[in-house]
Amino acid sequence: MIRQCRQIRAQTLLENLPLFRELDHEKLGRIAAATLQIEAPRGSVLFRRGDPCTGFHIIICGQVKLALQTPQGTEKVVEILGAGHSFGEAVMFLEKPYVVTAEALADTRLLHVAATAVFAELDRDPRFARRIIASLSMRLHHLLGDLESYTLKSGTQRVIGYLLSLSDTAGGGTTEIELPARKNVIASRLNLTHEHFSRTLHGLAAAGLISIDGQKIGIASIEKLQAHKG
Repeated sequence: MIRQCRQIRAQTLLENLPLFRELDHEKLGRIAAATLQIEAPRGSVLFRRGDPCTGFHIIICGQVKLALQTPQGTEKVVEILGAGHSFGEAVMFLEKPYVVTAEALADTRLLHVAATAVFAELDRDPRFARRIIASLSMRLHHLLGDLESYTLKSGTQRVIGYLLSLSDTAGGGTTEIELPARKNVIASRLNLTHEHFSRTLHGLAAAGLISIDGQKIGIASIEKLQAHKG
């Protein structure tokens, strides 16, 4: 049992997600009836590349890593997802096998929404189709942003951008954040080696911009970190 995750009815969670928020009670009920709640202890593999896709997942709590495996056995982390995020929609609509492997980085509870239920509601409600398209478009925009970062930004700029994304930049000043995954996982997500990521963190610490205490990162000044060119 994953104790830190509060038990919640599938329909209650679905109705609070932007994708399903405008659906009426009857439509939500049909989708909820085809939704399974899954408990995935840390280290569990939810699916592997090549497995058939029968729906998509929504994270209630915990953390999931999506990764590609190279023929040499190395791993490239594509995304690190937390509570409220969904994954698998695009492959579901293509009716293709999964192209990534999904692994729980922490004790995680998820919903699995069956493709058959989603397709049935799309046939009934064109407005639902528009929300699905909008959700997938946002995901594509995010991936294009990642591609731009990998090709146009230095490793230091990528690390700074990632740290700032975890902080309340609106507040400015001093703040403390906690890295949401192991450093080697985050390094892969940023398209860096573990050594490059650690070296960059220590370089920022030597410059007086951050402090490092295990997974906790203290940011001395949001403004100075934003302005640092690396």
